[in-house]
Amino acid sequence: MQNRNLVLILFMFFLHFGVKAQDISIFQQFNGRYDYLAIGNTLNQAENNIVQSFCETLPSSQANLNVDSYSTIVAAYLYWAGSGLGDTEVSFNGTQINAENTYNTIFTDPFFGDLNYFSCYADVTNQILAEGNTTYTLSDLDITETLANNPGHCSRRTNFAGWSLYVIFENNTLPLNQVNLFQGLEIINRNVTEKIILLENVNVLDNDNAKIGFLAWEGDNALNFGESLSINGTIISNPPLNLADNAFNGTNTFTNSTTFFNADLDVYNIENNIAIGDTQVEIKLTTGAINPDTGIFSADLIIINNIITVLNSQLPDASITIDTVDSSCATRSITVNYTVFNTNSTDTLPINTPIAIYAEGQLIGQTETENNIPINGSENGTISIEIPTIIPDIFLLDIVVDDDGFGNSTVIEILETNNHDETQVILFPEPTISNLSNLELCDIGFSTALFNLNSILLEIDETSFLSFSFYETLEDLEQNTNSILNPENYQSQTTPQTIYVRAEKNSCYDIFTFLLNTEKCPPYIPQGFSPNSDGYNDYFNIQGLYTIFQKHELLIYSRYGNLIFKGNDNLKWYGISNYGTNKGKLLPTGTYFYVLKLNHANYRTYSGWVYLNR
Repeated sequence: MQNRNLVLILFMFFLHFGVKAQDISIFQQFNGRYDYLAIGNTLNQAENNIVQSFCETLPSSQANLNVDSYSTIVAAYLYWAGSGLGDTEVSFNGTQINAENTYNTIFTDPFFGDLNYFSCYADVTNQILAEGNTTYTLSDLDITETLANNPGHCSRRTNFAGWSLYVIFENNTLPLNQVNLFQGLEIINRNVTEKIILLENVNVLDNDNAKIGFLAWEGDNALNFGESLSINGTIISNPPLNLADNAFNGTNTFTNSTTFFNADLDVYNIENNIAIGDTQVEIKLTTGAINPDTGIFSADLIIINNIITVLNSQLPDASITIDTVDSSCATRSITVNYTVFNTNSTDTLPINTPIAIYAEGQLIGQTETENNIPINGSENGTISIEIPTIIPDIFLLDIVVDDDGFGNSTVIEILETNNHDETQVILFPEPTISNLSNLELCDIGFSTALFNLNSILLEIDETSFLSFSFYETLEDLEQNTNSILNPENYQSQTTPQTIYVRAEKNSCYDIFTFLLNTEKCPPYIPQGFSPNSDGYNDYFNIQGLYTIFQKHELLIYSRYGNLIFKGNDNLKWYGISNYGTNKGKLLPTGTYFYVLKLNHANYRTYSGWVYLNR
């Protein structure tokens, strides 16, 4: 299944580490009662540096998986590698496997130019869980086109192919370990004779039974000139398989095989090479020296594909997420709802682990966990914070667990780089108040009128708001209480009166205000009334007069010009005389004359006649 295109599929994994170019870097981390085993096989029929008569690889090879019944498989990763840019499709026990990532590296030969090498990776956990312990066969890894088109691989004896399966398993009888799987593709050769690989994100609490494993390609047993593998400055070995001067020599520690041609699947005990408290491991590879038999400089070409460490570790791993941030309109107070996790850990996260909250890098709040959080447990929390005025209305909120407020950690953790979460927060400042036009109606008494408040909305772009409500005070509006229930028929309390409009938006609201005014409209004077005590039209009802022109004076005269009644705002004419010789008597049916003095600067005196009908 030859595929000459370089496939680079970048993906994220649960610890948020990305595969970083070709450098060996952290890929997955398992914390708990975990360990690993690896199987695999070469597709070379012999070591290509010794048997130089072949320039092809085998069509398939097999290896047996045997995980004991007390262990539970949690992850399985398949690697395959060879000469060239990469064959990204292979078969594994008859199932087509597509590479999830392809790594590449180059050796530049002075005669043949660039010689390319690749390694592919795929997660095959589901397949291994389904098929279990059995014989696994990798096939269809085809590099024939590469070997045919670039004779340098066979001429320089770097024609190789092979595969390996890494299985991470859990077993309750194991100690609490931290298993770190690093991967990439790094090369040493006669051009680059030394390589230092720094493994970070490790935590060593107990170095008993600490071990490190390597998957490497193209190592030759016959080429051990200047070759060494050192951990933290000390050369390591695993005799008789891996000698101090020949670490990459076609061996498989898991099967004790010396015929893993041009590939190495080796494990070393490093409890004497790593110290309690270490958070990183330095690996140094060397190759190249003068061949004493020929006097010529010789070097092995070695390609490191992945490195795995198993370290005893009993540590918590605090992480935190911001669940929601609640902010209210017209306030600088926010409420932060968060969750503290102790996921992928090997110990309890202790109570009172500090939590610091920052806005634009400035400490604005502190709290702490309220309980011991068990392995893979979590705890929800809430904190209310008043945002200082020096912080802008739009800012970055950062919450950090295991932070004492000065950037210091108080708890030793598995990973110190996953302790924070951030989000953008928008504050909604005090809404500005916009003035609208006044509403004016005729006074219906005591400087009041019946208003349709909704009519003022014609001055507002209603499409910009969700809803409107009316209030008699600004305090009621801000508290969103005591809204005017019937704005279509609202009687003012007195005039002028201010009305407040709360215009709701998705995030906040706007405020509009307007005045209710009344004006004294000309009164309407009827030409008759019937004071017969039937409850209808029983007095001289001059509409728009009483309680409106409160200083008015009403004078009634007989047809002979005699004054027979004097009235005011508190005294209406019911057809009874209150002045002159007939004072207190009912007046007969007939025509009478009136003089209405409004006593208002804007209005004249009205006069006319009215008919009284008994």
